[in-house]
Amino acid sequence: MALWTKAVNMIRPDIGEESVDLWLKPVEVLRLDNNVLWIKVPNRFYLDGIKDRYLKKLLSILRDLSGVDIELDYEVSKDLKNVLPKTDPIAQPSSQLDFSLGELNPRYTFSSFVVGASNRFAHATAEAVSRTPGTQYNPFFIYGGVGLGKTHLMHAIGHAMRHQHTRSRVLYTTSEQFVNEYVTAIQHSKVDDFRAKYRSLDCLLIDDVQFLVGKDRSEQEFFHTFNALHGIRKQIVVTSDRSPKEMSPSEHRLISRFEWGVVADIKPPDLETRIAILRQKAIAEQIDVPDDVIVFVASSVKSNIRALEGSLVRLKAYSSMTGSSLTVDTAKEILKDALSHEVSPPIDIETILKVVASRFQVEVRELKGHNRATSVVLPRQVAMFLACTMTDHPYTEVGKHFGGKDHTTVIHARKKVQRLLEQDLVFLERINSLRSEIKAVENA
Repeated sequence: MALWTKAVNMIRPDIGEESVDLWLKPVEVLRLDNNVLWIKVPNRFYLDGIKDRYLKKLLSILRDLSGVDIELDYEVSKDLKNVLPKTDPIAQPSSQLDFSLGELNPRYTFSSFVVGASNRFAHATAEAVSRTPGTQYNPFFIYGGVGLGKTHLMHAIGHAMRHQHTRSRVLYTTSEQFVNEYVTAIQHSKVDDFRAKYRSLDCLLIDDVQFLVGKDRSEQEFFHTFNALHGIRKQIVVTSDRSPKEMSPSEHRLISRFEWGVVADIKPPDLETRIAILRQKAIAEQIDVPDDVIVFVASSVKSNIRALEGSLVRLKAYSSMTGSSLTVDTAKEILKDALSHEVSPPIDIETILKVVASRFQVEVRELKGHNRATSVVLPRQVAMFLACTMTDHPYTEVGKHFGGKDHTTVIHARKKVQRLLEQDLVFLERINSLRSEIKAVENA
């Protein structure tokens, strides 16, 4: 027991408190027998999760702690209740299944959403969904980059539905909350209650669905929930950072379900929309900002709406603390750190290809070709990984730069290199060096 506790404490900083609570806390230590540590897990779901995610790290930590190679062996509990802590459920409400319908952000309404060319279709569809839920716009799939307004639109739909259809059951949640709630339901033998809650909704709003795909049983549960709600004409709205075609769930049927209704993307706002967003934010926050300062900020901060509004908050703080008026010169000084990131030149995928080819001593045409030799496959995967992480291009666009590769090939390459980075510090240093060289070439 002491050996396992020490191992969990050592892995905690690497995987985070939530992962420890989700995957390792329910584990029961049985015995240490001939350098084999026997543990008891609630079910196969936990067994597969621990093996896939943490087995290699745990074995390494156990070896460091004991000085010998320790193997892990498992028993799967037949009765889930046997492995739950024997505590009063009233004393720990957070571990129980949450039957609330979730809170909606009061600031995220249709009236506070600034409409522009980049989001007009998504906004119009969202309003239509709130007026006539469960009809031709079902499901409604919104995708786009971080901080562009996907969550805002989702909350706006929820507010409008609760206002226009006062008896409707509208639930907003994130994919992470969905997974955690499902795991809790399994632990407490309340899967039927979980299903009753989700399948009795009039509208399900689920954010960041890309984090749900690939989670095996949770993804399957969502698939069946989706079918149940759609079958009785209840509204489903999901958001993601990529389009359905760029996703690679283990449950491939889910992709086709997302494409049944309407798929709308939200792009970064144009200059006019950014100016309108800043003006609305200034009014809401009661900030006196001259027009030339607003135009300067809107022209300089282009990445996303959060960064745009965050810049205005920094200007407000400066004005409040110093009591001085805002000018373009003061805005440049106050925001110089943020703007240095914004004005950095975009990375060209062709530059990535040339630098990687040079470093690995292969030809660019080989990176774009179909040669399966080991000496070419790894450089090609590294180049794909860098193209995904250093540019804003979607997977399909990245694939075109590599001789028309399919987006699934790009996704596989990204995951493969990411795993190598997590396991090999020397490889991590090599990739970081490549990043620096690519940026230097672009800035030259």
